[in-house]
Amino acid sequence: MARGAGPMGTRMEKNKAKTASPRYPVLLVDDEESWLRSFQSALRASGVDNVVTIADSRLVLEALGRQQYCAVAVDLMLPHIAGEELIPKILAEHPELPVLVISGLNQIKTAVNCIRLGAFDFIVKTESRNTLIAGIKHAIEIFELRRENSTLRQRLFQEELDCPEHFAAIVTADKTMRAVFHYVEAIAETSWPVLLTGESGSGKELIAQAIHRASRRTGRFVAVNVAGLDDNMVADTLFGHTKGAFTGASQARAGLVETARDGTLFLDEIGDLSPQSQKKLLRLLQEAEYAPLGSDVSRKSTARIVAATHQDLKALQEQGTFRRDLYFRLRGHMAALPPLRERIGDLPLLVEHFAAEAARELGTPLRLDMPGIETLLGNYDFPGNVRELCHLVHDAARMADGAALGPKQFRRVLPFDPAGAHGPAAETPATGLLGFGPRLPTLKQARTLLIEEALRRAGGNQSVAAQLIGVSRQAVSKYRHACPGCEGQDTPRSRL
Repeated sequence: MARGAGPMGTRMEKNKAKTASPRYPVLLVDDEESWLRSFQSALRASGVDNVVTIADSRLVLEALGRQQYCAVAVDLMLPHIAGEELIPKILAEHPELPVLVISGLNQIKTAVNCIRLGAFDFIVKTESRNTLIAGIKHAIEIFELRRENSTLRQRLFQEELDCPEHFAAIVTADKTMRAVFHYVEAIAETSWPVLLTGESGSGKELIAQAIHRASRRTGRFVAVNVAGLDDNMVADTLFGHTKGAFTGASQARAGLVETARDGTLFLDEIGDLSPQSQKKLLRLLQEAEYAPLGSDVSRKSTARIVAATHQDLKALQEQGTFRRDLYFRLRGHMAALPPLRERIGDLPLLVEHFAAEAARELGTPLRLDMPGIETLLGNYDFPGNVRELCHLVHDAARMADGAALGPKQFRRVLPFDPAGAHGPAAETPATGLLGFGPRLPTLKQARTLLIEEALRRAGGNQSVAAQLIGVSRQAVSKYRHACPGCEGQDTPRSRL
C-alpha cells in the first residue's frame, strides 16, 4: 500500500514480499494527490507496481539523483516548476530516461513543443486509463531496451563475467557459450520473456536456471515440459483449478504460474503446444493474466517466462502449426545454444567432470586415459549432446576395470562403431559392425585397411590406435615396421 515517506513529500509502492515490477520504479509527478493515488492504483492493477509519486515539482531532480528510475510522467501544469521547464532539466542530467508529459488539455501546439524539448510522449488525462497505462508500459520497454543495448555494447569488450557463480553448473570453455553467458547477464534483470533454442541435451534448462539466478528474482524457478500434455492438462498444470471445476476436483489447486510468482517459469518443448494451448499462453504473455479452470476471475501473473524448444519455430509458423504472435511475444530475448559437436573442445572438460561425478557415486577414484577417450569420442556426432555424454561416461565408469577408464570401456557402451567416422556405421545382421561391398577384401587387406584407418584417426598414436581396434600396441608397431608406406606417421598425441 502507498504511504508517506517523510519530509520529502514522496510516496513509494513497497512490497518486500515480492519482486518489484519493473525493477526500477516509475516516477509520477502531479500536484493533484487524488489523481496520483488513482493512477498508481491503476498501474498496480496492470502489473506495474513499482511506482514513486511526487506532488512537489521542486523535489523531482533531487529524487532522480538519489536512485535510478525507468520512466517519468510529469504533469504539464505544475506550480513552482512547470512541466515544460522540467523536461530539459531532467534530460540534461538523465538523457536515457523516457519523460512523458501528461496534460488535462489536448493542446496540439503544446504537445509539439514538449516533443521538441525531448519528451518521449504526450498523453491527455481525459483519455482512457488504458491509454495512459499503455504509454507508461511503452516507456518502460524503451528504457529496458536502451539499458540492455548499452550493457551488451559494454560486454562486447569485456571478457570476465560479473557473477560467474551463476553459471557454475555449466562446464565449458567455449567462446560461443561464453557469449551466451554475457548475453544472459545483460538481459536477466529485465521482465521480458526469453526463448532458448538448441538441440535436445544442449543445456537449455541449465541456461534458464542461470537466467533465474542472474535475475535476482525472489520467487522460485519452476520447470515443466509441456510436450505430450493435452489442452486440459496444460491449462490445469499452468493455471490450476478451483474446487469442483471437473469431476474429481475435490479441492482447489494452484498452478505452476502461481507457484512461480515473482520467480521464473520455464516451459520446455514449447514447440509441441497445441493451437488452443498456444492461445492461452499468448494471453498470459500479453496481459500477464490467467484464470484457473472453473473460475471466471482473472489473476495477475508475476512470473517471468523462459521457453525452450529444439524445433524450428519459424518452420512451424510456415506450416501453420505455431502462432506468429506467440513467437513474437516469446522472443523478447532469444539465445541459441550450440550442439556439443560444435563445441567439441569442451569434450575433455566434460568427460573429467562427469567422470568425477561417477567416481563419487561409485566410491572409487578413476584414472582417465584422456587422449584415447578424446580420439574415440571425437569421431561421434553426439545426437543427444551433453546429456548423452553424461550417460556414456557414467555407464563406462561402471565398467571400469581396475579403476582405469579409457576407450575399452566406452566401446562397450557406445551406440556406434568406434571405427566409424560419424554416427552409426553401416551394419550387417551378422556382426552389427561391418558392411561390405560386392567384392570382399582378403584377410590381409582388411587388416591393413583397418590398422591404417585406426592410425589415421588416432593421429599416428599407436597406443590409441591399438585401443580403437582391440589389439596390442606391439601388433600395431609390428605392422608399421613391416609396412613401407607407413613411415612418418608417428606424430605426437593430439588433443581436441
